[in-house]
Parts: sequence; structure tokens; C-alpha cells
Amino acid sequence: MLTQKFMGRGQLIDRLAAQIGDRDKAIEILKKRGHLMADGKTFTPEGMKRNMMTAEERAKDRAAKKSGVPPSGFVYDPKTNIARRR
Repeated sequence: MLTQKFMGRGQLIDRLAAQIGDRDKAIEILKKRGHLMADGKTFTPEGMKRNMMTAEERAKDRAAKKSGVPPSGFVYDPKTNIARRR
């Protein structure tokens, strides 16, 4: 799977581009989310925070925000990119 190549820190744009198949679309999505500035190259403070997380940390963070449970209460499945409760 192509997205398995981009699991580390500093790969937010590359991972999203691999997931959707188009780098320009990935940049537009990140701009809409508020993670990139209008120039499409500079991360916002929130975007920099997300970019410095691994794919696992982002998945656990999403799950934690949704459920109210701390990120440590989840286990990550890299094949599905989903964090589930322990």
C-alpha cells in the first residue's frame, strides 16, 4: 500500500496525497482544514502540530477528540489507519 510509505513525522502532505491520489487536491484539503496557509507551502501553527505527528498519533488524536478518551486509551491499526479503544 502506497500510504504505508508515509507514516512518519513531517509527511502530512505526502501521506494525504498518497491517500487521495493527487498532491494538488491534498494541498487544497489542508488549506480548507486550516493546516496550510493560502500559499499552499507554509503550515499554520495547527498544521505544524499535525505535521509533526506520526500517522499513528494523528489517528489516536482523532479518536480521542471524537470520544473524549485520552489518546493512550487507543491502539492503532496501520492497515486501516484507525485507532480503536483498548
